[in-house]
Parts: sequence; structure tokens; C-alpha cells
Amino acid sequence: MGRLVVVGSSNTDLVIQAPRVPSPGETVLGGTFTSAAGGKGANQAVAAARAGADVSLVACVGDDAFGESALKGFFDAGLDARFCAVVEGQASGVAQIVVVSDGENSIVVAPGANARLTPGHVAQAREVIAGASWMLLQLEIPIETVVAAAKLAREVGTRVLLDPAPAAELPSELYPLVTVATPNETEAQQLTGIAVCDEPSAAAAAAVLHARGVETVVITRGAAGAYYSRDSGDDARSFPGFSAEVIDTTAAGDVFNGNLAAALSAGKSFEAAINAAQAAAALSVQALGAQPSAPRQSQVQAFLNDAGGE
Repeated sequence: MGRLVVVGSSNTDLVIQAPRVPSPGETVLGGTFTSAAGGKGANQAVAAARAGADVSLVACVGDDAFGESALKGFFDAGLDARFCAVVEGQASGVAQIVVVSDGENSIVVAPGANARLTPGHVAQAREVIAGASWMLLQLEIPIETVVAAAKLAREVGTRVLLDPAPAAELPSELYPLVTVATPNETEAQQLTGIAVCDEPSAAAAAAVLHARGVETVVITRGAAGAYYSRDSGDDARSFPGFSAEVIDTTAAGDVFNGNLAAALSAGKSFEAAINAAQAAAALSVQALGAQPSAPRQSQVQAFLNDAGGE
């Protein structure tokens, strides 16, 4: 496996299982409460490490019990957490999550220390970024930090995989710095204005992102699979999804991205990398929690063997 660097968020997820999401002003009596390590950056870092990658994480946590627990979790997961800063006087990021009976979820995030992750923190990790084959980015940290990280990656020859989530408008200067963008259908529509519901609409959305400078686009479509487009659409195809019994979809996208980055850092083809990422995501929705649901490489390979994939 190659080395990759994740620049992103760390949260603690506070999860309540409920029959449905409350309407405004309504209280719904829920069921089981759990707390688990989360945050898109940390989720993807842990998922990539469990997929066998050598992972460094650049992040910020608060000087509270949540931050202390997060740092311990990073080390326990085998991450290089030297560039995870503790922000004095600041709370750690927290996500309140309601998981309903069909496994779908509703999430509200209080960024906390994640909002304090600066370009300066990224610059401190320059040496490890230069030694990585891929950098993995998301949008739960300040956009100026995302842009600075992508610029540094370009400067030192490290490829960038951007998961544009949560959905947000992106500065035009960021697109040409991105090697691979992995929006889901909602995020693709937010970025391009095209409602993605099938292969032709996915191709149209990918074409817009290519025109803005993105080399490779992978639009994730949940159970419907993924649409892959490279070299302005000259190399494009759809990948079918894997069926799974859905318990909790929290972090399925993060598991997909972590496994995709891990496979690419290991030199696998996009076909093999996307298949592995989809298998990992299918496994993750069958378990509760964000980081706890990320499967190990052996589990993903066994799943692919059973499904007749690579």
C-alpha cells in the first residue's frame, strides 16, 4: 500500500435511533443512544487505514474529553496523528445524528475545533504530504484550508481526491487542483445544477466538472452504484452497486472514499478501486456508527470474492 494524507474534520457522533425524523416543533420518542468517533476526515482516514493504507491525518480537536478520546482513537487505528492539533479553549466537533428505521439518517454538525484548521496547520505537514501519493479532502473544514491543501499537494506532486461533502459551492480555483472528485447525486446537482438520476444525467454533470478542470469524476449513486468518467468523458462507464441489508447509512460515503483512496494509493486501477470502495460501503451500512462500521481489508476482499468481483 502507498501513503496517503487526509486533511479534514474530526467529530464525536451522538446517535439516536428513532422511528422517524421529527417535524418542526415535534418531539419523537427514540430508542437506543450511542456515541462514536466520526467526522468526515477522521472517518475516511480510519477507513483507509483499515483498507491497508499508511495514513497521516491533519486535523484539529478541542481540549475536551471528546478531543482526548478522538486522539486516542487515531493512535489505536494506526494513524499518523502527529499533525492533529489540540485547540486550546475550543470544543471538539460534534454531530447529532438521528437514524430512522430504514437506516437513513439526519445529521446536524457543530464544527467546533474543525473551524480552526488553518492553512498553517497544513503547511506544517508539508514533508509528509510530499511523501504521499494521494491527499484526501472534504468540506467540513474552512474552504480556504481546503484550497491551500490542494495547492500544496499540486506543488509537491501529490494527487488530490476531493469528496465535496457536505454540499457547498466551490471556488473556481479549486477545480483544476483536483485529480478525482467524488460527489454523490445531491452534491453533483449542487455543483453543476444538473439533477442526477440516471447515466445520461450523470454524464452531463461529469462533463461540467471536467470543463472546470477536474480530471476524473466518480459520482456515487448509493444502491444504484457509481458513474465513472475520465479524460473529459473519453473513458466512462457505470458500475452497478452491491445489495446490502441497510441498518445505518452514516459514513457510507466516507468508507467509500477512504477505500477508494487506499486502493488508488496502492496502484490499483480505477475499476478495481471503485469495486473495492463499493464493497466496503455495502459492508458499512450493515453496522451502526461511523468509524465502527468501516470494514477491514480482509472483510472487503471476502465480500468481493463472494460477489465474484476483484
